[in-house]
Amino acid sequence: MIQKRAAFEDLQQHTDFIDRHIGPGEADRKAMLAALGFDSMDAFIKKVVPGAILTNEALKLDAARSEPEVLDELHKIASKNQVFKSYIGMGYYNTHTPTVILRNLLENPAWYTAYTPYQPEISQGRLESLLNFQTMVCDLTGMEIANASLLDEATAAAEAMTFCQRVSKSKSKVFFVSQDCFPQTIDVVRTRAEPIGVEVVVGDHRTALDGLDCFGVLLQYPALDGEIHDYADTVARAHGKGALVVVAADLLALTLLTPPGEFGADVAIGSAQRFGVPLGYGGPHAAYFATKDANKRLMPGRVVGVSIDSHGNKAYRLALQTREQHIRREKATSNVCTAQVLLANMASMYAVYHGQEGLKTIAQRVHRLTAAFAEGLRKMDFAVRTTSFFDTITVRTGNRTQEIHEAARSRAINLRPIDSDTVGLSFDETTTPEDLAVLWSVFAGTGKTVPSFAAVEQETSDRADRIPAAIARTSAFLTHPVFNTHHSETQMLRYLRMLADKDLALDRTMIPLGSCTMKLNATTEMIPVTWKEFGNIHPFAPLEQAQGYQQLITELEQMLVACTGYDAVSLQPNAGSQGEYAGLLAIRAYHQSRGEGARNVCLIPSSAHGTNPATAQMVGMKVVVVQCDERGNVDVADLKAKADEHASDLAAMMITYPSTHGVFEEAVREICDIVHSHGGQVYIDGANMNAMVGLCQPGKFGGDVSHLNLHKTFCIPHGGGGPGVGPIGVKAHLAPFMPGHRMLDNHVAPVCAAPWGSASILPISWTYIKLMGRQGLKEASQMAILNANYIANRLAPHYPILYAGENGIVAHECIVDLRPLKDTGVTVDDVAKRLMDFGFHAPTMSFPVPGTLMIEPTESESKDELDRFCEAMIAIRDEIRAIESGSVTAEDSALRHAPHTAMDIAGEWGRVYSREQAVFPVASLRQGSKYWPPVGRVDNVYGDRNVVCSCPPMSDYE
Repeated sequence: MIQKRAAFEDLQQHTDFIDRHIGPGEADRKAMLAALGFDSMDAFIKKVVPGAILTNEALKLDAARSEPEVLDELHKIASKNQVFKSYIGMGYYNTHTPTVILRNLLENPAWYTAYTPYQPEISQGRLESLLNFQTMVCDLTGMEIANASLLDEATAAAEAMTFCQRVSKSKSKVFFVSQDCFPQTIDVVRTRAEPIGVEVVVGDHRTALDGLDCFGVLLQYPALDGEIHDYADTVARAHGKGALVVVAADLLALTLLTPPGEFGADVAIGSAQRFGVPLGYGGPHAAYFATKDANKRLMPGRVVGVSIDSHGNKAYRLALQTREQHIRREKATSNVCTAQVLLANMASMYAVYHGQEGLKTIAQRVHRLTAAFAEGLRKMDFAVRTTSFFDTITVRTGNRTQEIHEAARSRAINLRPIDSDTVGLSFDETTTPEDLAVLWSVFAGTGKTVPSFAAVEQETSDRADRIPAAIARTSAFLTHPVFNTHHSETQMLRYLRMLADKDLALDRTMIPLGSCTMKLNATTEMIPVTWKEFGNIHPFAPLEQAQGYQQLITELEQMLVACTGYDAVSLQPNAGSQGEYAGLLAIRAYHQSRGEGARNVCLIPSSAHGTNPATAQMVGMKVVVVQCDERGNVDVADLKAKADEHASDLAAMMITYPSTHGVFEEAVREICDIVHSHGGQVYIDGANMNAMVGLCQPGKFGGDVSHLNLHKTFCIPHGGGGPGVGPIGVKAHLAPFMPGHRMLDNHVAPVCAAPWGSASILPISWTYIKLMGRQGLKEASQMAILNANYIANRLAPHYPILYAGENGIVAHECIVDLRPLKDTGVTVDDVAKRLMDFGFHAPTMSFPVPGTLMIEPTESESKDELDRFCEAMIAIRDEIRAIESGSVTAEDSALRHAPHTAMDIAGEWGRVYSREQAVFPVASLRQGSKYWPPVGRVDNVYGDRNVVCSCPPMSDYE
């Protein structure tokens, strides 16, 4: 009996998710440890993690659960959410995600497991889709250039404010915001403005600008109450003051309204959410930012441009790389280092699928239904306060306001509460005539007669358009063939497949990017994202309707507290950059609360990621650089000197742990103590948390606040460059200063539009933690470290490994130094591009040290895959040795001509190496599915000299 029980438990263990998430099996782990000279994982980890911070305590989390159990539990939680029909609007709308896009983009790992397209040759598919997004935005807004998306509409408005301050010639410190803007946008703009000394003035744009000196103006189009204003005069008056004008515009409305670029706006911003992206309790959604071509080098975010490859053919790439934070650092124009790529691609494909006529039809239908509903209300003697509108109206409801809200909720409907006298409604593409009948009955009350939609529609057909002729759109948009070709499902399906086939994502190969943690995004974790109970909840729905979300959020916060050792967590920041910002805002507010607001110096190691200094300047802090020693560690002596020098004004120190150089620094407790003893707070960048979960806790060894990248450590997929989630964990004394939101009656410095940021993807991390449990999370950290050291050990005879800890061991990533190869003429770019011929995405290039590759394999990769990567790197080293021996020059080598395309092989061949060496440099490539890069090496210099950031005409391809 005992023997059978043991056998059953063994069988159960082999079906655990942990074994499916972690790549190497038990035998491979032993072999890898033996190669490193260790006989056990515990002995190995004790040599890696400093004893002063290594914990022996198990995480205060549940044990691992099976996939069916976790999905069943999560479904029960989701069922506590009540999916009401929402008419709340305010920038969030119901939408239909075309199922061909749902299945073949949002649910397709070829799209959602891809990384930011820093290596353009293997990212041509998602780059083309993002170029479509930029073209769509430019066409609809009437602007000349757009970026590849921002985080949400509110943060886009905040970015626009600082953009205006840089571009405007006005010396004013005032930014004017129309009172008709969405309130969540106004709140985020105020958060961003205060630390940099900008005064936000909110008022009526028709009167308040008179006599006001300002550098920028923000307008909402259509306005919060649905009114469509003719802003031409307002723009002219603003320009007369030297101010720039930002217009927050609804993309669907712009199919019918004069675009901002045509009435003189300098910037257009907004959300692309209603182009097929679910509500998701607030996100993630793609925002857009568009401006004039003359301002392109100051525009925040990522920009996709058109260049040429080594054959002179068109090729896409990320343009304007001089704005990278690791180059500009504290002089960066923004700390946003990514985009909402997956969501921008969904919106892009929504426009491709529907085209100009399809979008206009959707918009006209929404508008006609809104107009019909307003007319029906008038027949019922209600005063509709909005006169010119697209999809939103406000209605005077007097002493029946509460009764109407209650009647609506009894029918699972949410109206927008405005005040005790007024109700608002926003309509969308999901609204039907039947919905209008239900709404009329809500307003009419029990037993009252309601209008007939058919009758109202017939009576108003000749006057149903409530858009004034003076601001009705007359210009064409989406005229490019890409928006006029793929309208059948067959065409769309094949277009999506064609683009996906051009790219390398985790569904094809390991992506060994240092500091980026590209690990398994398990299918079980992804499945709940598209459940309607998570996808169809408006972020401003009453809390009692979102009890499932509230439970999930609370539980995830508690899980992250257990993992980090902090006392509280905020899930609001919707990217790592926003987490950094929220963390430094909390430190700043803490000092102010103690009467020490003059503390404004932020110490940052020279090795830090560029977002750190960029964020510090955004909260009004002065950056002081702390040097690193020859081993890549923080120079403690220099830190002490700088801390002493700035003892009276030291606000914070930002460090990354393990360090940006991939090392567990022994002196981390001493570093934290030095900062604390001089009155500062310690911000620990959580980008490398994947090496710490279950092993050590930043909240226990000296951190006051950390941001976490849920898209790194906790399995939210990168989606081709976004979405992400960057929550912060804080010690108790900083908890009162975490970001708040007006929905929670807590107005403390919100950093994004929705109360819980990108809430709809939080189930991914919740599921991951539940599946792994306390032991699985620890094993994941251990294996991430073991995999990195195994690679470092295998490559060390061939390449120098730049940094290691006290025991000659790296953390979760290692840096391969290519600088000694400089005399051969081989560059880090050559090695990165040659890896593509082996079917690999290159590691992180030239960060944190120029001329190096930083490799992070994660725990998800098997020993076979690690060996395949090492064999590729060793084969490349042999090709470099051929250059060193004089057998071939760098210019004539396969390295310099990489990557090799199918057209290379099919064309004339006059090279000194064989076609076989070019495309089958190792035997295993003949046996598997060979990846063919779609373009040759992209010319970055040409792309920056000839910046083209929208779809080129089809004649360019002929």
